[in-house]
Amino acid sequence: MRLHLSDQDAAFRAQMREFFTTQVPQEIRVAGVEGAEAPHDHIVAAQRILNAAGLAVPSWPAEWGGRDWTPLQKHIWLEELRFAHVPQPLSFNASMIGPVIAAFGSQELKERFLPATANLDIWWSQGFSEPDAGSDLASLRTTAVRDGDDYIVTGQKTWTTLGQYGDWIFTLVRTDPHAPKRQMGISMLLIDMTSPGVTVRPIELIDGSVEVNEVWFDEVRVPANNLVGEEGQGWTYAKFLLGNERVGVAPVASIKRALADAKEHAATAGPGGTSLLEDPLIVARIADLENRLLALELTALRVVANSDRGKPHPASSVLKLTGTETQQAVTELIVDLAGPAALSRGSEAGVLPQWAAHASPRYLNMRKASIYGGSNEIQRTIIAGTILGL
Repeated sequence: MRLHLSDQDAAFRAQMREFFTTQVPQEIRVAGVEGAEAPHDHIVAAQRILNAAGLAVPSWPAEWGGRDWTPLQKHIWLEELRFAHVPQPLSFNASMIGPVIAAFGSQELKERFLPATANLDIWWSQGFSEPDAGSDLASLRTTAVRDGDDYIVTGQKTWTTLGQYGDWIFTLVRTDPHAPKRQMGISMLLIDMTSPGVTVRPIELIDGSVEVNEVWFDEVRVPANNLVGEEGQGWTYAKFLLGNERVGVAPVASIKRALADAKEHAATAGPGGTSLLEDPLIVARIADLENRLLALELTALRVVANSDRGKPHPASSVLKLTGTETQQAVTELIVDLAGPAALSRGSEAGVLPQWAAHASPRYLNMRKASIYGGSNEIQRTIIAGTILGL
């Protein structure tokens, strides 16, 4: 089965492709071509270029920068963006807190934060997970005690991705420790990360990078008007946010690009630069991944098309589960194609293809994909209960 685009959608694809490849500078896109992660300044520059053209947050309400596109057009936008190796709009801004503020925030919060969020004038961090509250997020212990016009926040968050760049952090806190259900006592606060009492500490990952952090709150005073929506409704907003994240963490276009790159690498990755595309085992792995990717793409379109008034469809858990497993499988294939070159480090990397030098770090980094956004084990439980009715 293949998607057939109408003339209108085909023209839309051509428009997106031309913009991404001509209006975003090559120096911003080249890092993605070589397989490396985009640096901070490239992410900011790319999002501001997109926002100036009205292309940064197409899924938002139109009054805050969104576009009245069909689900297929949004899919094409993202696919062409990733194929052009343009850094994707920062997910914490575009896919997480932005839609939450737009849906549940006060008018004052919307006016204060949404334009700056779309333009990446504010770099948002996510303050959800804690040392004892990861997959079981409802057990979080960070507290927010009301004190006049402020909340006093005390506690710790962990695995805060790119928190070293954060200007603000959207944070789940416990405002009612005596609520009859744990989920009912949780609220969402927006916290300025330059506030006295906020400390960020880096965590080195298995690939040697520092991508995640611990964030400590030591009696941090937060204005009460930084509360999103209503007190005690943070769990509802978190589920809304995580549903959007689970769609976002199945990057169909990125996996397509990576798999296309893998096939290109395989053409010269054999002994003496020979092709591995004649190896039946390699060919079988590629064919299997292409079939899985096609199913993933169709699932992504179905999930978006069947979302109810912007609320993510329950099948987003299927998308998250399958998407991350497929993403990991592609990175594993690229490591196998690189062979011993995947272990290169330092000066050795300079005489080897860039894709081979990045293969192992990328593979190791992608181990996280089955954990963030709700672990895949949790997704199976959600699927069992909400879809299969078990």
